[in-house]
Amino acid sequence: MSKFFTTGTDSESDSSSEEEQVQRAPATAFTFSDEEEETKRVVRSTKEKRYEELTNLIKLIRNYKKIKDMSSMLSTFEDLKKAYEKAQTVVMKEEGGQTPRFYLRCLVEMEDFINEVWEDRESRKNMSKNNSKSLTSLRQKLRKYNKDFEEEIVKFRENPDQDDDEEEEKQEEEEESEDDEDRVSSFKKSGSEVSVADASKFKKTPTTGDDQSESDSDWGSDSESESESSEDEGQYQNIRERFIKKATDKDEEEEKAKKKEQRKERKDKERKKKRDEDDGEGEWETVKGGVVVPSEKPKMFAKDADITVPAVLKKLSEVIAARGKKRTDRREQIELLHELRSIAEVHNLGPAVVVKIIFSIVSSIFDYNPKVSDAMKPEYWSKLLDRITEMLEMLLANPDMQIAEHISEDAEEFENPPFKVHGCVLTLVERLDEEFTKLLKECDPHSNEYVERLKDEKQVANIIDKVQAYLERHGGVSELCRVYLRKIEHLYYKFDPNVLKQKDGEVPADVVTSVQVMEKLCKYVYANDGTDRLRTRAILSHIYHHALHDNWFQARDLMLMSHLQETIQHSDPATQILYNRTIAHLGLCAFRHANIKDAHNCLVDLMMTGKVKELLAQGLLPQRQHERSKEQEKVEKQRQMPFHMHINLELLECVYLVSAMLIEIPYMAAHEFDARRRMISKTFYQQLRSSERQSLVGPPESMREHVVAAAKAMRNGNWSACNNFIINEKMNAKVWDLFYQADKVRAMLTRLIKEESLRTYLFTYSHVYDSISMPTLADMFQLKRAVVHSIISKMIINEELMASLDDPSETVVMHRSEPSRLQSLALQLTDKVNNFVDSNERIFEMKQGFSRGGNQGNFRDRQNYNRQGADWGRSRRERDRNREETRNY
Repeated sequence: MSKFFTTGTDSESDSSSEEEQVQRAPATAFTFSDEEEETKRVVRSTKEKRYEELTNLIKLIRNYKKIKDMSSMLSTFEDLKKAYEKAQTVVMKEEGGQTPRFYLRCLVEMEDFINEVWEDRESRKNMSKNNSKSLTSLRQKLRKYNKDFEEEIVKFRENPDQDDDEEEEKQEEEEESEDDEDRVSSFKKSGSEVSVADASKFKKTPTTGDDQSESDSDWGSDSESESESSEDEGQYQNIRERFIKKATDKDEEEEKAKKKEQRKERKDKERKKKRDEDDGEGEWETVKGGVVVPSEKPKMFAKDADITVPAVLKKLSEVIAARGKKRTDRREQIELLHELRSIAEVHNLGPAVVVKIIFSIVSSIFDYNPKVSDAMKPEYWSKLLDRITEMLEMLLANPDMQIAEHISEDAEEFENPPFKVHGCVLTLVERLDEEFTKLLKECDPHSNEYVERLKDEKQVANIIDKVQAYLERHGGVSELCRVYLRKIEHLYYKFDPNVLKQKDGEVPADVVTSVQVMEKLCKYVYANDGTDRLRTRAILSHIYHHALHDNWFQARDLMLMSHLQETIQHSDPATQILYNRTIAHLGLCAFRHANIKDAHNCLVDLMMTGKVKELLAQGLLPQRQHERSKEQEKVEKQRQMPFHMHINLELLECVYLVSAMLIEIPYMAAHEFDARRRMISKTFYQQLRSSERQSLVGPPESMREHVVAAAKAMRNGNWSACNNFIINEKMNAKVWDLFYQADKVRAMLTRLIKEESLRTYLFTYSHVYDSISMPTLADMFQLKRAVVHSIISKMIINEELMASLDDPSETVVMHRSEPSRLQSLALQLTDKVNNFVDSNERIFEMKQGFSRGGNQGNFRDRQNYNRQGADWGRSRRERDRNREETRNY
């Protein structure tokens, strides 16, 4: 080819042409060979190779994550670490030493996934042995590996939603450049088929590469095109490339810019969609210069439209119809309803229409939060309170207006009185009360935010009062019972000091106190409630309120008459929690009235379990051995009481332990050598025993240690040391100052300690004395002589103390009937041997009776057995008589 198309003279030798052929052959074959174009070689940089290896491994890890294949994920993670070590040089060069964002994302996703699987104990149980081992080792290795990237992972977690923009753009640009190369190569390929006439349209480019000559020279003729050489073909190839490049430079730039914008828009849409799904808030408002640009109010009606009640109601039904649909913007719906309300008020369409629209606004605000378990946002909470208050004020201001659930939508009347609207204000108030509880539980109880939120309770209580006033006018009996119970539940746990002042005569009797209000509300529920649940809750709240105000006998009698302790286990969890709270306060009330046994009996069931916090719904204990699943834990958290309704657990435990001490220590002293002695309070007994096992006991620090130290002092009859351990500055600050009229409680406690210490002293040391002077005992325990006389008399009557009183000399004469330590141990041994012999005799007789066959034999054996049993009973009675004589001796 080059031989015939050369531009040289005829005198050139064949050798030169051959050399040219040798030199040009590979270039021509490389450019125009179809076979080599089919197998296209792609030259890639080191960065592309390393990053591609990393991304492929990350894809594998994500696939294994979906199917929870831990062993494969572990091996792939090892490969990923090695691949990243290989790519370190590229990372240092390209990223400036910073870890690529896609790699950090993979590490964070793996860490979150492994933590989630690790916490889900049920799924771990179901894993195979291999997977379980792999999970453990993968968790350890990933933790260790992530420490090297700790700071970068923290920064990534601060803004995890940010996409890996730079890498994506680079990848897309590379893809685009590859597409461009493909287009160019395809053009080159098709260039061999371009006709010579078409090729003549291109200008010959001089070898100097001067581009200015393009405008001065001609495009060439047909004769020139026929005499083109292979060199010109190479030149034309360069011309094509330059022409394509010049012609398409601007287009490519524009395309790239457009693609970039499209990518950006697509990502913005995805982010917006994700954000909307997360919080359901819709679009963000555009801010310019620090000022929010007000969005245009939606146009509800055309300018010339006739705005009437039917038109507004039709528009209202259209807005409400979109409620709950997938693409509905909840905030926009609330704005539309507010706009509709303002239109109705401007055109004076009547109060019934406005009430109907406000009712829909309140329902939309309730629906604004997509998750029912989450608390409402504070700004919507304040709007909700305002709207409900406005609606109730309109209802109370218009006696002719009625809103009720039994009114159907067809029977609604908006234009002429009496107005009738379909709806239920009681349901709204119950939902409002639940939302208020959620808001309180959402706040940190030790922050000012909780205090600010708690101030809203006054407004909530006012709303309940307004609903009560409305329902007393238009509602039924069942609705009144429900609203009364709501009011009771906001009142029963609040202390009213006027109640105690009224008892003392400081406040006139005609002043209405919370006890009288509770009495009125609860009695109405007792008489008219058709469901047991409302009555049960009303009774428990009434008992709680009585106990809170030291009405011990009323609270006790109401509890005993209701028989709730027999049926409470069949109630719902919320009612059971209220029962536990009521029993706790009943025990505290009994303690304040010095009824120590009643206080102990009330509190023992709560304190024996060790789960007081859970029983009173004041928190969850850390679970042991899969006690509850995640769903159960979530449900239990929703049942928790708000912080301001909590009962102080340390106060409760202290009252229980002190009550147990006052009962248990005298009993232990009286039955020191009795083998059949029973424990009255297991919890207190364990505390005492654990303290005795300690080799070195220091001064008490915690509340329990103070009570144990006091118990040890009481055991020795040292009432003053006991009193000092129970009543001191530390215990006052922790426990006793929490009581109303704390000085009275402390005085009562000191008196009880003196009396029980006297009883313990007499039980412990009575065998030492022949007689004891009562005035001496009165001085020793700082009690009145009449009190000492009364205590000793009761002990003698109850046969706790074998003694007699000598009134002229005021002494207690001991009868010396108590056995010595050796005698007591001998009696214990005798009892045990007798029991052992009796059990052996019974076993032997049963074996002897059943060894004989036949019905007659069985009948005779049974008769013999009964006769032997009677003989055994007689011998037992004789032994008991002998034992009693021995004891008396």
